[in-house]
Order: sequence, then structure tokens, then C-alpha cells
Amino acid sequence: MTKNKGIQLFLDGADRAAMTSFAKDPKIHGFTTNPSLMRKSGVKDYRSFCRELLPELDGKPVSYEVFADDLAGMLSQAKEIASWAGPKDKLYVKIPVINTQGESTAPIIRELSQAKVRLNVTAVFTLAQSWEVCQALKGGAPSILSVFAGRIADTGRDPMPIMEASLAMCRESDRNIELLWASTREAFNIVQAEKMGCDIITAPGDLLKKSFAFGKDLFEMSLDTVKTFKADSEAAGFKL
Repeated sequence: MTKNKGIQLFLDGADRAAMTSFAKDPKIHGFTTNPSLMRKSGVKDYRSFCRELLPELDGKPVSYEVFADDLAGMLSQAKEIASWAGPKDKLYVKIPVINTQGESTAPIIRELSQAKVRLNVTAVFTLAQSWEVCQALKGGAPSILSVFAGRIADTGRDPMPIMEASLAMCRESDRNIELLWASTREAFNIVQAEKMGCDIITAPGDLLKKSFAFGKDLFEMSLDTVKTFKADSEAAGFKL
């Protein structure tokens, strides 16, 4: 891996077996999930899944997201989710930066943070959003600002200027606000995030595993690739 500047690797997913397995790995520092990932993994009972999983994560940080769309509903759900944390749990409540009507959630972010609820503010794309969130979190509980770098790149934009400016906002506002690189697309994003000083990067398990091979000799990579081609052609029974 690149020279360590303290970046934390978080697993992004909702597969209980994978999460409990990664919880035992010292290279993995925490976990993020969301309602979409939970639905994909077949979760039926949101409350039971989240509460039963908590003790299996070895006290590592985990983010559970509200799914109400109105601010009052988000506030109520956030308080319930926060109440699930035991003395050894590092539970963050995920709040989207806006709802489906485009309404800012800054008022409830400020209220919850000042009430010492750890927050992970998610779905952040713009510098205006980063600034508003940092101001809402300032002076509150330890928190995370999740900027969707990968989805920004999907629009043909370089996410690095937004990530670097967002990091500066976090540092200037409150040292308890950590910047998270979200929607990771490739293993090299981990290198990029680490070099720029990002605090956390979250990614699916298969991508995180690729990072464990950072620094591998490129000739060996070439040899492994050719061996794979040979093995697959033999297994397929190809003939000319």
C-alpha cells in the first residue's frame, strides 16, 4: 500500500457473514451500509438485522441509515437507531444531506449532533453541501462527511478538487469531522484517497481485498494473467 497517512478502510455492504468475517480482520477499520444494500442482501427486518449485527462487529464503527423522507421522521428514526448502541459500540446514524424533495437536512443534523449522536452525512456531491454539513456538525459529536467521489467521476468530472476542498472544510470546521470517500470504483481510489489525506474510504469486499496486494511485482501480475488465460482455455476445451 502507499505510505500510510492513517486512512481507514471500511467495508460497504449488508452481507452479515461477510461483515462478521471482516470484523476479525485488523486491516478493516469499520463498516457502512444503506437500505439499498440491505434490500439487495435480502434483509427483511431492518431493526432486527441491525441490532443483532452490532455485537458481532468487534466494536468497530458502523453506519446505519434512516429511511424516512420527511425531516420529522428522519429525526425520530435517528434517535431510535442511536439508542441501539451499547457501551462498546461505535454506531453512526446515516442521514442523507437532502430528502427526495431536495430539502436540506441541516436542521436535524445540527440538532442530532449537538445531542451527541454520531452522524454519517451521506449522498454529498457538491461543495455547497459539504460546507453546509460542516457548519451543522461543528462543535457536535464525532461525525463523518461522505462525499460520493465515484458517482461524481461517473458524470465525467474529476472528483479530486471536490474531495480536497471538502477535506479542507472538515479540518477548518471541526477536527471531529472525518471525510469519507464513498462510491469507490477501483482499488486505485484507495491510493488517491490516502495521498490526499482522506480519513476513510469505503468499498465492497472484493475491491478491499485487491488493496491487500498493493505493491505486488508487475511481472508477476503479467505471469498470473497469462496463467489464467491458459487455465481457462484448457477448462473450456478450446481447439483450433
